[in-house]
Amino acid sequence: MNVGLVAHDGKKNLMQNLCIAYQDILKKHKLYATSTTGQMIEDVANLKIHKLLAGHFGGMQQMGSKISNNEIDLLIFLQDPANKKRTPDFYNVLNLCDQYNIPCATNLPTAEVLILALDRGDLDWRNMYK
Repeated sequence: MNVGLVAHDGKKNLMQNLCIAYQDILKKHKLYATSTTGQMIEDVANLKIHKLLAGHFGGMQQMGSKISNNEIDLLIFLQDPANKKRTPDFYNVLNLCDQYNIPCATNLPTAEVLILALDRGDLDWRNMYK
């Protein structure tokens, strides 16, 4: 499965910790992230990340394109509700997940549930879209 990882600046450390905690599950899948988030994850977890551009330099548009082209099966997008600099690209990615039936987590508890579901094979239904 292809897993997208995105985190606002205030949630990047949380994303690192999530990836450390679940690295045994995540390493079985292809991981895509915006560049800063991806580099931060690689710095602390033993995971290979396919890095897109930085979110505000087109990385969110690249992630949206991957979602639209059925190249992402699960998105973990840890949002910082205190972040006042949200751009339409952030909302567009979430809307695309809804439009294309991509499971999406925007907070830690939901991310953990989806990662565990991924490990159990609960998301294997995504394979029929490919």
